Formats: sequence, structure tokens, C-alpha cells
Amino acid sequence: MEKASFSNYGKDFQEKLVYLIMTERPFCDQIGEVLDVSFLELKHLQVLTTKIYDYKAKYQVHPSLKVIGSIIKSEIGDDDAVKEQIVDYFRRSLTDVEMLNDCEYIKETSLDFCKKQKLKEAMMKSVGLLNTSSFDQISKVINDALKLGADNNYGYDYKKDFEERYTLKARSPVTTGWEKIDDISKGGLGSGELGVVIAPTGAGKSMVLVHLGTQAVKAGLNVVHYTLELSHTTIGQRYDSCITGMELKDLFNFKEEIYEKVKNIEGNVIIKEYPTKSASTATIRAHLDRLKQQGVPIDMIIVDYGDLLKPVNAPRGNEKRHDLESIYEELRAIAQVYECPVWTASQTNRSGLNAELITMESISESFNKCFVADFIFSVSRTIEDKAKNRGKLFVAKNRNGRDGMPYPIKMDTSNIRIEVLESELEDLGKPDSKKQQEKINLVYKEFKK
Repeated sequence: MEKASFSNYGKDFQEKLVYLIMTERPFCDQIGEVLDVSFLELKHLQVLTTKIYDYKAKYQVHPSLKVIGSIIKSEIGDDDAVKEQIVDYFRRSLTDVEMLNDCEYIKETSLDFCKKQKLKEAMMKSVGLLNTSSFDQISKVINDALKLGADNNYGYDYKKDFEERYTLKARSPVTTGWEKIDDISKGGLGSGELGVVIAPTGAGKSMVLVHLGTQAVKAGLNVVHYTLELSHTTIGQRYDSCITGMELKDLFNFKEEIYEKVKNIEGNVIIKEYPTKSASTATIRAHLDRLKQQGVPIDMIIVDYGDLLKPVNAPRGNEKRHDLESIYEELRAIAQVYECPVWTASQTNRSGLNAELITMESISESFNKCFVADFIFSVSRTIEDKAKNRGKLFVAKNRNGRDGMPYPIKMDTSNIRIEVLESELEDLGKPDSKKQQEKINLVYKEFKK
């Protein structure tokens, strides 16, 4: 009888399967109950998988990728050709984003295959027991086989997942393009984090979001920008202006020059337009999944803006503030699922219309949005500020550093140039004298007039 194997599924399938065994402890435990390493047709994958399960059996913890790297270096030395193949595979698995594709299919298909093999073994064994054993004994053999490979992901296991909590995880922050803001936020907004721009109508929320997207594009990253208020061409033109420095009114006169500048930028932006209140976070997830299936990298997500999304499965009569709270929770979940920063904006209430400095108290409808976000800053621009291309930026919330900081800004909406200037509060430190305290009070007074 032909030996069962994953050969019909191909090399790519088997490499992704071993990657999941390396990186996902619950799945590793689950398939370990039914997996025969000989199902893997590639010798180097067999050896590596065996080493992983040997380590788990000996130390009762799942090895981190760093530990697996050490095992490869120190414990695999008999066959140089196999070791070289393992090293090559391990390096590729750490850098190839394709390893993350088709995970659910790989899990479902490999488990189904392995469980069927175990059931086949049990049935063969039960045939031999027909003449010598009782019905209950035969039934037990079959039932035990059926139980193997069941879902055992009950959550983070304090002991088995010990190595995971001592593995350094990169925030991979994406710059805001403002040195002052990057300094206090540890480099910008990180993977899995939600940033919110608060501003009244007409203050330039959409332009601030374009500025943030532009900085990511200039850094060679790929941005997915959702617009729920303006057309995708309008947003695209704003990116043209922000990237090139040309004024919006002059774009059509310099179309060729603009293209020459933007075509060589390593990063890219995909702009998806939805009518106001027609899309939900579920709509956004479906679109992001389609992009991933097409192999499009997703390094930053911008939603312009969250208040204009419709809630998912909101009951009739539900208060707007509850709907908004749910939307912002879902946006943060998107940041975590797709492991990238998500920026959005929120409208202020009436008190923010003419305020010189906007705090979280001015956030519209649902203050609970503030609890969900990792970084919040406001932009305020009075009529006089707009005439003089200036305004104020206030860091209202910052999980990764100092907040409560007001900064004067230069903001030219003709070519989307936004510059954050130095705050007079930055270098004061803790007040250790009456004179220093008076200076702080004067600065706050200036910003709160």
C-alpha cells in the first residue's frame, strides 16, 4: 500500500504548514496529535519538525523562533546538505510575507488529512480485534482516534507559551513626518495601534490624514486610504500636492512633472472610495482580504473618517454614541488583525468650533472613542489662524510617551504642508521654582485663551 504523504499538495503547502507549526503553539499541539513527520516529503522539513516536537517534549514549552534558530545552528550537523536546506528555509520563512497567506486553508486541509490517516489506522487495527476483543474495546479504539486533533486552543497558556512573552516584538512605528511628535511617540504610530485626529469641520482633518499617508509612502510603505466623504481622485490629487509640494490649483498644469516625481517613489497608496455611511468595518475587512489575496502589502490603513462608517449589525434604536464606540473598537481590531497602524479622524462637538486648543472634552458624540485609541491629537485653527497659515496641535493621548503637549503648527492647505514647531513646554521639565512655574502657567494661558 502506498505511503500517505502531503506530496499531492506541493512544496509550498508543506513549507507553510511547518511555518505554522513553528509560530502557532495551539495549532502545533493540535496537529501534533495526528501528524506523522513522514507525511512531509521533504527531508529538511521532516528534520526541523522533529526537532521542534523533541524540544516541546523535553522542556514542555513551545520554542520561540530565536530558540529554533539556535537549535538549527547547534543540533543539526550530521548532514550538511540537509542543514543548508533548513537554514535556507528558516531564513525565507522569516522574511517571506507569502508564508502568512492561506493559513486557514493550510490548517483545515492538513488536519483533515492527518485525522483521516489516524482513523484509517484505527479501523485497520479494529479489524484485527474483531475475533479477540469485545465491542467496547473496539469502540474505544475508534473513538480515541476520532478525538485526536481536536481544537485545543483554549488561550494563552502561561507555561507552554513561556518563550513567547520573552520574545521582543517590534512595534514597527510609521513616522508622522513630524520630528517632535515622533520623539514623544517612540517613532510614530506602531503596528496594531489606532491613531485619531480630532478637529472641527473645515480645520483640515482630511489633509492631515493625507500628510500622514504621504510620510508612509515616502518611507517606501504601502498605504490603503479609505475615503467616505471626498472622491478618490480628490484624495489622489492631495497626495500629488503633498508629495511634490505643488499647489493644488496648479496640478493640471504640471501633470507630466508630477508623474515623473511620483512614479519613482518606492511606496504606494491605494485609495478606495465609499459613499458616506454605506461602508462598515466589515466592508473594509473584506476589501483588505481581497488585497492580501492579490499579494498587495498593507503597511498602513487610513479611514477618512471613522464617524462616517455605518455600524455593523447595530440594533434599531441604538444610540449614536454606542454605534461610534463600537466602530472605533472595530477599527482598532483591524489594526491588530492586519498588524499595521490605522489612522482615522473624529469631528469635534460645537465647543471645538472656535476653540484655540482642542482637548478630548471636545470630541463629538462618544467620549469612549478616546479609551480605544492609542494616540490622539487635535488640530485647531481659528479664522485668524487660517488666514496666517497657522494653528495648534495638541497631543491629547499617548500610550507610548508624554501627552498633554501643545505645539504651534504651520499649515498651508494650498499644497498640504504641515509643520510642527517646538513647544515652549517641551524643555521646561518639572517645575522646581516659582519662576519656572509662572512660565508654564503663561504658556498654558496663551494656548487656552
